[in-house]
Amino acid sequence: MSRYTSATDADRQEMLRAIGVESIEDLFADVPAELRMERPLDIAPGMAEQEVFDHLAALAARNRDAESEVTFCGAGMYDHYVPALVDTLLSRSEFLTPYTPYQPEISQGGLQVMFEFQTAISELTGLPVSNASLYEGPSSVASAGYMAVLENARDRFVISRGVHPHSRAALATYSEGFGADIVEVPLTEEGATDVAALAAAVDEDTSAVFLQQPNF
Repeated sequence: MSRYTSATDADRQEMLRAIGVESIEDLFADVPAELRMERPLDIAPGMAEQEVFDHLAALAARNRDAESEVTFCGAGMYDHYVPALVDTLLSRSEFLTPYTPYQPEISQGGLQVMFEFQTAISELTGLPVSNASLYEGPSSVASAGYMAVLENARDRFVISRGVHPHSRAALATYSEGFGADIVEVPLTEEGATDVAALAAAVDEDTSAVFLQQPNF
């Protein structure tokens, strides 16, 4: 019996007896004869595992992917280079969780990574501290807006429409909570942020300006 066969002939006979019929054909007796197919399906015969693998590989090779072509799709479909060392580090158990480890004696690696990240972000932004617990872009944008309001007590954000829609939506949701207004800056015909409109939108009440590079 094939290892992919779920029931033996004996199993089938036992099930048929249990439901009170003599054959599988009896199960389809109510289907009109003119609606029943009396020939095998017009499909290719089965293939061995390696043949299936080769066939699917040949089909996949007919596609063009973002790595083999220059793409301007946007929406996160950019050319990202990830050093080989990253995959190696991420495969280590101490780096597999984004949550703060509560047993430092066995989590020194994760704590070291968080320390290095926070140090680098603090140096890049000029801020005394930074958070290492943001999970993705939209919540990071919203948290940055909240931090800006707390820092300068202003209540107006200027954001480019080139920023990911999810990030703009998250910022709008958070802004409802702390009473901040949002001004969206349009894009040029080329799809870039309108720099002149951006400069005109910024005033003394602006708490933060949001841009994305590359844009959405």
